[in-house]
Amino acid sequence: MGNGTRMYRGAAVLLLAGGVLLTGCSGGGTNDTSTADSGKRAARPAPGATGGAASTGGAASTGGAAADAAKPADGAEKTDRLRESAAPDYLSTFALDVDTASYGYVRRTLADGRLPGPETVRPEEFVNSFRQGYHRPDGNGFTVSVDGARAGGADGDWSLVRVGLATKAAPSSGERPPAALTFVVDISGSMASSDRLGLVKTSLGILTDELRDDDSVSLVTFSDEAKTVLPMTRLKDHRGKIHDAVESMEPADSTNVGAGVRRGYEEAVDGHRKGANNRVVLLSDALANTGDTDADAILERVDSARREYGITLFGVGVGSDYGDALMERLTNKGDGHTTYIADEEQARKVFVDQLPAHIELTARDAKAQVAFDPKTVEKFKLIGYEDRKVADDDFRDDSVDGGEIGPGHTVTALYAVRLRDGASGHVATATVRWLDPKSRAAHEETGSVETGAIDGRLWGASSTRLQVTAAAAYFADNLRGGSLPGAPGLGELATRADELARTTEDASVAKLATAIAEADRLKGGRTDTGTGAGEGEMD
Repeated sequence: MGNGTRMYRGAAVLLLAGGVLLTGCSGGGTNDTSTADSGKRAARPAPGATGGAASTGGAASTGGAAADAAKPADGAEKTDRLRESAAPDYLSTFALDVDTASYGYVRRTLADGRLPGPETVRPEEFVNSFRQGYHRPDGNGFTVSVDGARAGGADGDWSLVRVGLATKAAPSSGERPPAALTFVVDISGSMASSDRLGLVKTSLGILTDELRDDDSVSLVTFSDEAKTVLPMTRLKDHRGKIHDAVESMEPADSTNVGAGVRRGYEEAVDGHRKGANNRVVLLSDALANTGDTDADAILERVDSARREYGITLFGVGVGSDYGDALMERLTNKGDGHTTYIADEEQARKVFVDQLPAHIELTARDAKAQVAFDPKTVEKFKLIGYEDRKVADDDFRDDSVDGGEIGPGHTVTALYAVRLRDGASGHVATATVRWLDPKSRAAHEETGSVETGAIDGRLWGASSTRLQVTAAAAYFADNLRGGSLPGAPGLGELATRADELARTTEDASVAKLATAIAEADRLKGGRTDTGTGAGEGEMD
């Protein structure tokens, strides 16, 4: 029996579900649902999903017929029939992510006159680096806002759909719970420069002055081995001692990140404070070359501390050569997030302006699921989040890891969407699910969008913040060699970003315009265009 025949007899033929039940509310909806039985039960699709449970791996499961139709003799015909019978996927599920390190590192690389490696470019981290202006909830949890605009495209009318999730505003320094922070500092030879270890010292000096008297810090350094420089110490009456410990750090030999993280977690457990925000803060160029150099192996050794004590990991990247992939993997495994600093201005932003958002948690294991309506949507593509995708069936499985989100954060998912010709009505329903950091109770919130809400032109007519989001996403996609429909060339994109900087009076948008213009210069004005084919979710 040939391979084609075996494949044909072993496959189940799927048929599209006959209807779609859509129950979402308007963008920025308030359908907060606490889920008491949220453990490891079988998952069900989010509101607005296609009929039938969503299959693991993404394709929508359907009520179907047995695969006992007449078997064609030709193997190619059998393969075509199988391909035609598979239902397109109209669900998109991912873990939330507030990392911004990729954008910071790319800006630094471009400023140095180099194009970044495509593997270091993550569009969601570009988008999440900018203010969005979403409505925020009064209490813990999220608001969900969904909007969009027409973006055009060479082969049809494409739209951008923006799913915006926002937590409550960050508290003032005096209102947040106390912090117990363990700083794990890389003092290897590669850190021996003013923009690496020198910048780390400056950053920790700023933070020491910013923290409250009832906060605590400890300091661990690592090169080929790890060393505790300062055990957990209250800030009150000890700021001078902490400053001295920070200034005592000098560059040494190789980079044993594993040893540093393990010692850091040991110190964090020893100095654990009940009721405080207990966090390990890793400051490094993440160029590991000694001991464990794999994120999974490093975090496996400290997994019990993470689970039992709720100690999370915050990664702060530095340096023109930066192990971006390792740092991201470490913080994802450590229930945290990453950022990148290149100068003192960015250090103050991270350790002063954004401090509560980086050390406090509003939501654990947060995931989002967007259900597109196959009656109105022909195909769609999530821009970024490739390494944060979650199987559709795992959306409501709370044993599956999601993202950890603090107060004052926003998370944006941007989709390229092509509507069916003449489509009108419901486009998508977005649902966010998260666990309360203390009680572990599950909650959900939904929002939805109709065709009328995404019918306006993107450039010049829609929200300026949506335009900034689009510019950041198009920029990232171009840098990694993508070809999103409707994307302008870098020259035009730089001009649009410059106009947006003047309109918004936002310095961060002006820096985006500068980065795009520099990338355009380094690329010599090359422009890439193109689109995907087929229906449903696009790879």
